[in-house]
Amino acid sequence: MSLHEVKVFGVFESQPKIWITSNEVASAAGVAQRTARAHCLKLTKLGMLDLAEVFPAHRYRLSAKASKRNTAYHQRLAHAKDVFGIFK
Repeated sequence: MSLHEVKVFGVFESQPKIWITSNEVASAAGVAQRTARAHCLKLTKLGMLDLAEVFPAHRYRLSAKASKRNTAYHQRLAHAKDVFGIFK
């Protein structure tokens, strides 16, 4: 688990109800757009994010059931957040 992945997930945790694009995630997390897009897709496949396929860009938001859909991965993210010293 990388620091970038934890930062990307943190963006969604800080705004759980808002639909955002991967470009907006990249800006908020301080990572490259390509990195944000890759992590958004991965987190979607793991059930952590919901996806809205709309034009002109897909939008993502934290799934209301993220911690239940993939409890183990959610716990790994929380642990990595602690290890990296990200408290928000």
